[in-house]
Order: sequence, then C-alpha cells, then structure tokens
Amino acid sequence: MSATNLLALTAGEPAGIGPELCLQIAGMQGVPEFVVIADPAVLRTRADLIGLGVKISEVSPDSPGQRPREENELLVVPFPCPDTVVCGRPNPLNAGVLLDGLRYAVAGATDGRFSGIVTAPLHKGVINDAGFPFTGHTEFLAAACDVELPVMLLAARDLRVALATTHLPLKDVPAAITRERLTGVIRVLLNDLRRRFGIADPEVAVCGLNPHAGEGGHLGHEDNDVIAPVVADFAARGERVRGPLPADTAFTQTSGHKDAVLAMYHDQGLPVLKYAGFGMAVNITLGLPIVRTSVDHGTALDIAGQGSADPGSLLEAIRMAASMAAQQ
Repeated sequence: MSATNLLALTAGEPAGIGPELCLQIAGMQGVPEFVVIADPAVLRTRADLIGLGVKISEVSPDSPGQRPREENELLVVPFPCPDTVVCGRPNPLNAGVLLDGLRYAVAGATDGRFSGIVTAPLHKGVINDAGFPFTGHTEFLAAACDVELPVMLLAARDLRVALATTHLPLKDVPAAITRERLTGVIRVLLNDLRRRFGIADPEVAVCGLNPHAGEGGHLGHEDNDVIAPVVADFAARGERVRGPLPADTAFTQTSGHKDAVLAMYHDQGLPVLKYAGFGMAVNITLGLPIVRTSVDHGTALDIAGQGSADPGSLLEAIRMAASMAAQQ
C-alpha cells in the first residue's frame, strides 16, 4: 500500500457518534484505505459498548501507511483524550486534542503521508466553551492551509450545492455577498469542478439572494447590483455560469442542466440537498491544496453509544475523497 493512497479519518467528537461510525466501517468490504486519528481507548470502549469485535491497532504518526488494514481492524494514529469521555456529554477538556488531530491530518495531507482527509463531526459549542474560536471544519482547515476563501460544497448523487457564505447569521448574509467574494467563490467552484471532479466544461446555476431573484429590484437590490454583474463577467469569458435564478426553481429539472448550484447562504441550499440525499450526502471543502470531505450530519449526541448510527454518509465521504484524490 502506498501512503499516497491512504486517507486520514478524524473520528470527531468522542462523546458523539463519530467513533462508532469508524468502528462500523471497519467491518465493511471494498472501503478505500484509511487510518483513524483518535483515542484508541475510546474506540475500544465504544466497540465493547455497542458489541463490535473490531481490532484496534496503533500505528506510528510518522509512518501511518506502514501496512494495509486487516479485515475488521482499525489502524489508529493515537491522540489520547486527556479527560473522561462519556457518550452524549462532550467534555471541553478534550477539545484541544481534537484540534491537534486535525492539524496532524492537514500536515500529513500536505506532506504526502495522506492522499486526503475525511472528518467525522465535531461539536462547535464545546470547542468554543474550551476557549478555542471555532466556527466549523471549513474555516479551521482553510486557516490551517493558509487559504483565504474556502468554498463549502455538498454532494448527493448527481446534485452538488455550493455556498457563497457558510456559517453566518441570516442578518449578516446580504453584506457578506460582495462582487469580490462572489467572483472568488465562483472561480474556486469552477476550478475544483475541473480539478477534483474531472468536469471539463462545468455549468453552474447561481441562485438569487431574494425571493424571485429580487423581482427586478422590487424585492431587494443585491440580485441586480451584485450577483447579475458577476455572472455576466464569467459568461463573457466563456464560462457556463447563469443567474441569478429564483432559488425556489433553480434546483428543479426545468431550470436545465447544471453541474452545481451556487446558493447564497447555508439554509437556502442545504435543505434541498439534504432532502435529496440525507444520510448519503458528502460535505466537501473546495479551494484547499488538499482533499477534504466530511459527513452531512452532526455529532448526534442523543444516540451516541447505542449502535444505531448510520455510517452511510461517512462511507460515501471516504469514497468521495478517494475519487477526488485520484484526479490529482
């Protein structure tokens, strides 16, 4: 096994479902090669709790790809939690080691130890409670990679939805959608549809911000004054970018083919995507020098330790990361 074909999988919030999702995938066939970045003791305890006979084997952080994973085995780069882990009860004292694990994964993907990284969900609130400013994986990884403009893309089957803004209060969205930002987001989206997905001539449908894409200026000025000129600039350069389209019809088949839909804010685009494929969708960060995918759900603290969590989204995230890495 070449280390360049090896994915790093961070197990996420240890009090959530991330550890048991990793354990469930260990017993599956045909999964791309990966190592887990987590506390081995947490994984062993969780395996016993939910009744999974998975072998937990520690590997060196310096040479994580030293051997292939055996059947029903997890290879783990150890990042031990400094304090108690209880299902359903995130502990702020463990937040620092989770971020250390993420930094290690980024460094490994940058220096070639890993072909990409896949992340199980973290609990933003408990990380902030621990004193670390954290708005999400997307922003954290962008800072770690020294990237100014990451773009969040979620994919479910043949539907891809990118976001012009990510984790912002709704009241702050209009001011955040500037010509400069929108130009940068579309440029990243087009570039990575080509680079990461192998789409030679991608087509992007751009949503308006306001109902009916502003109704000719009667329902807001942003569509006419900001979005339309940016779209026109890309179209003039021969790019297949069109809009602004009313968001209530942009996702429909009648709006025509598109390789991706660009929504202006989080809850404009993601409800449609998750309705189409929740539990099987993949969260992808574009604009990074490394491949990064994640699940389409949160930590699910209420069901942690019950063994009922569905690993479908994590499995798809691993497969997607391997596919994207192969395009490089």
